[in-house]
Amino acid sequence: MTTPQRAPRPSRPQALLVRDGSGDARRAEATEMFLPFLEDSGFEVRIEETCEIYADRAVMDRTDLIVQCVATSAISGPALRGLLRAVERGTGLAGWHRGIADSYRNSSDYVQLIGGQFAAHPAVYGDGDGIDADRSRCYTVDLTDQGRAHEIMTGIEDFTLRTEPYWVLTDDLNDVLATTTFSAKPDDPWHRPVTSPAVWTRRWGDGRVFVATPGHSLVVLRDAHVRAIIQRGMLWASRSAVAA
Repeated sequence: MTTPQRAPRPSRPQALLVRDGSGDARRAEATEMFLPFLEDSGFEVRIEETCEIYADRAVMDRTDLIVQCVATSAISGPALRGLLRAVERGTGLAGWHRGIADSYRNSSDYVQLIGGQFAAHPAVYGDGDGIDADRSRCYTVDLTDQGRAHEIMTGIEDFTLRTEPYWVLTDDLNDVLATTTFSAKPDDPWHRPVTSPAVWTRRWGDGRVFVATPGHSLVVLRDAHVRAIIQRGMLWASRSAVAA
């Protein structure tokens, strides 16, 4: 019996941008902010409005990089298995904020793949008005020693953002490149400062995973530090970077 031959890989690296198709114009604009960068970096980009594309083995076998922007939602068994298989076989996975760290709460396997799960916005006390303002605070993104030596963070020093911070539950398989620390105020229910990862990478099988928790708004994504970190993180995660 003749063994089926895998289709030849495309000459250009393939990026798959997956978002949830909710009709949120801000989310579409956020993902499309990075399209010119990916195209200028040599990628052929395909956009999908549902994660069910992960179940298409032929597409996933050709994909070098997944950029995911899917908040909460759910993932089907076939799509989850397709995503896990693709990353284990070398497809890179990258994203920011809710689009990757607060996706698919119905799946512990997804959380294990990513290496972290959004837990809460630390309580904020101030004179903000409205939901977004109430969740926002000034905080510092502190590079770790590992981060200072990593190509993603080259030339970047500790920096400050005003946006909603993420309290993230993680494990120690992550390579944490930057953190943020939440102090404990007298009326907070936690009793000492808590440090959460803000940027991390992770190896999973033959694949690479990149996560940045900043990215709540277009303003934050336009921040020079955040934008550079996400752009470099996507390139780092891509299978084409591993093969180079």
